[in-house]
Amino acid sequence: MASERVGPGAEVAMRLMEQRTILITGATDGLGRALAADLAGRGATVLVHGRNERRGQDTLDEIRERVPGAQLHCYRADLASLDEVREFAAAVEGEHKTLDTLANNAGIGSTVPGGGVRQESVEGHELRFAVNYLAGYLLTRLLLPVLRAAAPSRIVNVSSLGQTPIDFGDVMLAKDYSGVRAYCQSKLAQVMFPAAESQPAGKAVGPACASSNLAPATSSKCSSEAQRSLFCISGVCSRMPP
Repeated sequence: MASERVGPGAEVAMRLMEQRTILITGATDGLGRALAADLAGRGATVLVHGRNERRGQDTLDEIRERVPGAQLHCYRADLASLDEVREFAAAVEGEHKTLDTLANNAGIGSTVPGGGVRQESVEGHELRFAVNYLAGYLLTRLLLPVLRAAAPSRIVNVSSLGQTPIDFGDVMLAKDYSGVRAYCQSKLAQVMFPAAESQPAGKAVGPACASSNLAPATSSKCSSEAQRSLFCISGVCSRMPP
């Protein structure tokens, strides 16, 4: 076992990759899918989350074809429903006593089917704020017991350089709505969550449960940048250099 410092002056033991359990939301497509395959190839037990059960199974089949014997589990949940987020967290906690890394990767971009029309989650929240921020916030909170049980553990928020100030008088953007503004606001909230939780008054994360924000390349045309992003996220998830 190697060691890592978590908090001032603290040094704690790191588990080998083969002993780690890593949950990736939004792991049935794009960067999340590639990350799941990368970490499975390194020997980690990977919990694959997706909104569609068929795509989840296809992801597992594809990874197992590339990595025979990969340790994989699939969870289906629509992050636009906080009730489904709660059920998702309960399922993970019920099947895994410890969780080494939670990668909050799932999200909705600035454009979605439906064009520029404002959309809402099941509970009536603006859709991007609900999926990109509220769902990850709730999932993280609910999984803190199993994250703490695996200390030193890590929470990784896959964020964006696209951010804009939050209008606290109209957080749900009932007025002057735009998909880009909704996306950028949700990503700022996502970045601020671990910053707020690290304050002494909160103590929600704890000294042995580190939190990180990453802003990967998002253009499908920038393959080299996307590849560097994958290596960066893989490195943070596993606490190994990229």
